[in-house]
Amino acid sequence: MNMRVEQCQWTVAGGWNPPLSSTTLAASAQVVFLFGHAHLVRTQECVVRIGQAFPNAHLFGCSTAGEIQGSCVDNGTLALTALAFDHSRIATAQAPIETVDSGFVAGEHLIRQLDPRGLRHVFVLCEGLQVNASDLVRGIAATVPPGVTVSGGFAADGHAPQATLVWNDSEPQQSMAIALGFYGERLHFGLSVTGGWRPFGPERLITKSHKNVLYEIDGRPALELYKQYLGEHAVGLPAAGLMFPLELCLAPDRKRVMRALIGVDETQQSIIFAGDMPEGSHARFMMGHIEDLIDGTLKAAKSSLDSMSGRQPSLSLLVSCAARRFFLNQRVEEEVEAVRDVLGEGTALTGFYSYGEIAPPEAGGAAELHNETMSITSIAED
Repeated sequence: MNMRVEQCQWTVAGGWNPPLSSTTLAASAQVVFLFGHAHLVRTQECVVRIGQAFPNAHLFGCSTAGEIQGSCVDNGTLALTALAFDHSRIATAQAPIETVDSGFVAGEHLIRQLDPRGLRHVFVLCEGLQVNASDLVRGIAATVPPGVTVSGGFAADGHAPQATLVWNDSEPQQSMAIALGFYGERLHFGLSVTGGWRPFGPERLITKSHKNVLYEIDGRPALELYKQYLGEHAVGLPAAGLMFPLELCLAPDRKRVMRALIGVDETQQSIIFAGDMPEGSHARFMMGHIEDLIDGTLKAAKSSLDSMSGRQPSLSLLVSCAARRFFLNQRVEEEVEAVRDVLGEGTALTGFYSYGEIAPPEAGGAAELHNETMSITSIAED
């Protein structure tokens, strides 16, 4: 039978559907993914109740800016997916985020807790506000054993962020990174990430920056140049920046990642992004069209499936940026439906809208931090 998947969802109107007591996996489940609002996790006594329904499973999840279950996108729900393997095992790890600047050390510590023998893939979740996300991903990438892939995302808290939390066999925790290690030769993973944003204007050089603050592009004040490109849309900054991210070309290997604007400083004419903007890198202004973003998700799903070597994934974990949800608005479910159209009804879908995505930009590459993208982690077991 290999890998087995069971899903249910909690809503205000219907409670758990189907009821947790009706589970067929029960003691055979090894991990339960749970995505939703931390308040609901507490008030519904999820740690206890899920532990009773799946007594041998790790509980693993985070707070969100929207839950993905099947081809639906919801708010104020709990999306539960239990997994059982016949030939594989999993293990978990966690590392505290001591300060905003301790991300690299936390990433190293997270990976070092996982036994490297037989490790195939690591799925990472981390609180999304009080951490330098770029540093955390660099620490993970620097420590993960050769040949082991990494994906995941950063917890969210709707569109009015106050606190982002994760849970790893525990009540929701702040200032924490958690990891789920997958072990076994029969496991196969299909990883992909894409944005679907369209470039406009030339590629430009980042001439002055510090971590995630961009001061100058081509020797000009960054905010001044950005406003020039945005034209009439500039009056809506910083919120309007969600519709005009930057594509960052990382030197020296020219890997391309997306960066979301999260703030501006008029006094210093600088822009604050959701990830580091290294000096010497190149950047392009990007703009969005709904059809392009949905087409980008379609391409990511096809790429994920192509890397499975003909296997049908049993589960795909979808991590999409909260800014994409804001941009797609009422058409947000179309990007999830695009994944369903490619992977088919035989693949269970779950995931969340995030404050950052973790995935390799290309097959076989090291994991990077992305913004304003959809990342897909497809899993199959022989």
